Amino acid sequence: MEVYSTAIPAVKVVKSPRFGDHRGFFSEVYNLEKFARAGITLNFVQDNHSLSAESGTVRGLHFQSHPFAQDKLVRVVRGRMIDVAVDIRRSSPTYGQHVAVELSAENGLQLLVPVGFAHGFCTLEPNTEVIYKVSGYYSAVDDHGLAWDDPALGIEWPVAPESAVLSDKDRRHPRLADLPQYFD
Repeated sequence: MEVYSTAIPAVKVVKSPRFGDHRGFFSEVYNLEKFARAGITLNFVQDNHSLSAESGTVRGLHFQSHPFAQDKLVRVVRGRMIDVAVDIRRSSPTYGQHVAVELSAENGLQLLVPVGFAHGFCTLEPNTEVIYKVSGYYSAVDDHGLAWDDPALGIEWPVAPESAVLSDKDRRHPRLADLPQYFD
């Protein structure tokens, strides 16, 4: 397993080796001991799985506040997407900045999104399936979001705002300037 830092050091890209032959491949995508040796000591408590039927589906930007704040380990098992993590820790030198990484079933990369970041993605292919581990249980009361298309974030999404497939909930999230302080 290889762990790479991104432009925001708290966000990591994880690459697990694949062992292939004429049948396909095998990959160990999570191993507690190997992650710990790489300095990632998180207690994942829940796995989530989503399917986005249409290309250009945007989910996010989502996060949970304390006491149910979540670290996320995200990967794609079918299709491709641009995965985005936005730093919303007010005291951070990278506050308001983001990391965007293409995750796909083909490249097998995973993105580690720590507590204090809003997370979202845009699918690049129809029927994209995403599986992610989280370190906190889902809590509707602590579930929040950030406007995916806030110009202050400078995210270059691969879909025009008028073409994005969004939930009603994701259309109503506040911009960064209006976001309450959830994380120091």
